[in-house]
Amino acid sequence: MRHHHSRCRNGLKTASLLGLLTALVIAFGHWVGGGPGLIAATVLSLAMNAGAYFWSDRLALRAMAAEPVTERQAPRLHAMVRELAAAAGQPMPRLHISHIAQPNAFATGRNPRHAAVCVTDGILRLLTPRELRAVLGHELSHVRNRDILISSVAAALAGVITSLANLALFLPLGTSDDEDTPNPLAVLLMVILGPIAAGLIQLAVSRGREYEADADGARLSGDPLALADALEKIEHWTRRMPLPADAPHAAQAHLMIANPLAGDGLAALFHTHPPTADRIHRLRQIAGRLPRRAHGARADDVAGRETAPLTRR
Repeated sequence: MRHHHSRCRNGLKTASLLGLLTALVIAFGHWVGGGPGLIAATVLSLAMNAGAYFWSDRLALRAMAAEPVTERQAPRLHAMVRELAAAAGQPMPRLHISHIAQPNAFATGRNPRHAAVCVTDGILRLLTPRELRAVLGHELSHVRNRDILISSVAAALAGVITSLANLALFLPLGTSDDEDTPNPLAVLLMVILGPIAAGLIQLAVSRGREYEADADGARLSGDPLALADALEKIEHWTRRMPLPADAPHAAQAHLMIANPLAGDGLAALFHTHPPTADRIHRLRQIAGRLPRRAHGARADDVAGRETAPLTRR
């Protein structure tokens, strides 16, 4: 019951944030172009959301240079995901591997029937089967909760506001006494603050879904401590080998289980992921509430010996 109430609160919060983002799009469109601007903003929002809905998975996998992996190539990886998908009551997703050294993983796809899970070479080398299984549980929870679709819609709406802000730069400017043209100061404020507000709302949506996927993934795998250990390892290695901000992979940072980009201090405020230390703390709290089980033995039953490779080269 407590978990159900938490999910309801998170769902209401996400819906409220998306509603606020939509209202911001409408207001911005009306401010930029009046009635025609409102119509243009609405059409642009629908077009970008449709693109995100149908093609976000292909774009994400292409950006990560991810290759599909068959059951023959990675039998134990497939076995892990199949077992977790069956426990979650959802279809088996497509599996992909991205040949980059940084340890990370992500899920993509608009719903469980059109989903894909991608892991990097780095994460396969770094984590034990128990930890990898917990990470896969996190990603399957994103799929089950439709988080990819929600994040894609939020990103599309934020993109509309940024496009409208750029368009506002070409508006004819007047003075504060001129009723027919916008005040230059108002234009400047909207151009700067509009995209920032949209970005912050998008971050709030993304961070909330990460916390929920951690909790749901921990319950799905039955091993929150393994997920905490995995996040700790991934955080350490992503700090040692961050992706360059201009790399093709960087555009998919919001999808990954851990932020792959460099940045501390003020830059950390704009990360799409919550602080890893906070996520680990929450997972350890969940572990204290779950009944003790032989998680490591269960994971090894699926994965086999930890020293054996997860894929066949």
